[in-house]
Amino acid sequence: MSTTPDREELEELARRAAGGDAVALEDLLVAVQPGVRRLVGRMLVHPQDAEEATQDALLAVARHITGFEGRSRFSTWLHTVAGNSARSTYRTLKRRSAEHAVDQLPERPDPRTTSVIAGSRLDLLEALETLGRTRPELVEPVVLRDVHELDYAEIARVLDLPLGTVKSRIHHARTALRPLLAAAEPT
Repeated sequence: MSTTPDREELEELARRAAGGDAVALEDLLVAVQPGVRRLVGRMLVHPQDAEEATQDALLAVARHITGFEGRSRFSTWLHTVAGNSARSTYRTLKRRSAEHAVDQLPERPDPRTTSVIAGSRLDLLEALETLGRTRPELVEPVVLRDVHELDYAEIARVLDLPLGTVKSRIHHARTALRPLLAAAEPT
């Protein structure tokens, strides 16, 4: 494609790719890559980590595009895939960091695993991971709303939930996250 597709062209590319059109899939992946990179960059500070999550998200799109049914906009589905990829990359980094910490103590803090440099984004990822262990149904709605800035109606469509349920889950997630984030604030 010679130009960046607009929203409707992107939706059409997604429909064609979901139908098995390999050229449409290739064009779709090229078109969405910069946006996916920006989305995961909101959650992962270190550029190499964001790039890894971007590639994982694009691979997930390529593998699962046939499962895109068009019940919501493609961009909404893509937000979900990108958010899941960023959280997965964060969990992998955290696990690697814990494995290496046993072997040696770093001389300098790693910006990918400390909130000193990364700020509230890593604190949020940590809090979301904690919340996901006890109330996993609350994580995706609050990420779609507060990180990806989707409106409530769109979240309801993506998750195939009633609007009231989405609002309730976001409220409960924020209530549960508040003390976790407050505990992470520097004193």
